[in-house]
Amino acid sequence: MRIAHVEAGRHLYGGAAQVRYLIEGLTGRGVENLLLCPPGSELGAATPAAIVRPVPMRGDLDVALVARLKRELTRLAPDLVHVHSRRGADLYGGWAAALAGIPAVLTRRVDAREPSGVAQLKYRPYRAVVALSAAIERQLEACGLPRERIVPIASGVDTQRYRPDPAARERLRAEFALPHEALVVGVVAQLIERKRHSWLFALLPDLVRERPELRVLCFGRGPLERALRAEIAERGLGRHVLLAGFRPDLAALVPGFDLLAHPADREGLGVALLEAASAGVPAVACAVGGVPDVVADGETGVLVPHGDGVAYARALRALLAAPAERARLGAAARRHVERGFDLRSLVAAHVSLYARVLGARAEALSPAVPE
Repeated sequence: MRIAHVEAGRHLYGGAAQVRYLIEGLTGRGVENLLLCPPGSELGAATPAAIVRPVPMRGDLDVALVARLKRELTRLAPDLVHVHSRRGADLYGGWAAALAGIPAVLTRRVDAREPSGVAQLKYRPYRAVVALSAAIERQLEACGLPRERIVPIASGVDTQRYRPDPAARERLRAEFALPHEALVVGVVAQLIERKRHSWLFALLPDLVRERPELRVLCFGRGPLERALRAEIAERGLGRHVLLAGFRPDLAALVPGFDLLAHPADREGLGVALLEAASAGVPAVACAVGGVPDVVADGETGVLVPHGDGVAYARALRALLAAPAERARLGAAARRHVERGFDLRSLVAAHVSLYARVLGARAEALSPAVPE
């Protein structure tokens, strides 16, 4: 079986990291993988398990992407095309596959409503659409996609890489010059509006007055970095909040958090939530999108209503004061992801989906990739 994956993301986090996990797992199951991604993509450089074909992808208005993808797909002749991202790839990738005469599936990762007409045009060429969470399933049904074409497959996490590690706290202290008594709240998210760093920062002045040992480490990059740095300074949070950037060694640092703050107001599922849970770190998050699929309120973390800053600050305050409760929630979170979000389940579910879509052709031999 040969699968062509289309991923427009340039950076190796979130959805692109999930594509890497999937390709590596599929390769272990004997599937041949092709990866169509933008030139210079971090995913392409980090995925030796796939044959990588760079294809310029310029966003939602790049109508010519249909022709470029069709030309490459015709040349490579995969058995099936799996489109993984937005940025125009979700719309143009399905139609390129249809024009090339190749069945296609799409993974929808975002928690956002779509106009019915746009959705019908986008999803028409796909044999199936993968939904990461119950919230995305509901949105797909609401825009008219038949229920039988919606396939629930959650994201996965490498539970061997993200695991509890007592030595991680000392790594954090050494890397970021933290005081020994620091209480560490991690935030792992792109620096974009919907992740709501600014909303969280507005809650922190009162918390740091009560707990001067509080340190908030924000991991990620994005267009709001300059504005957020200015806000940190304006709020007098310079000693307490650090924008730590993107870290490829994040798995070695996350277990050192006391808790994860995840204030996003839209979330398809939340890979950062899965990674923290796998590392035994409880989360305080807003009950939006697919977040409740990962965080069970009072069992593996704390959920608060969307936009309720008072409740969010109260939840942070309570967990920061309760190390035994953090340990209980973190251990339960680890068990939760081991049961429902491991990579073997992710790969097996996709193999089953591909076989279902391809039918009898799933076992057929594919021709060699042309040079």
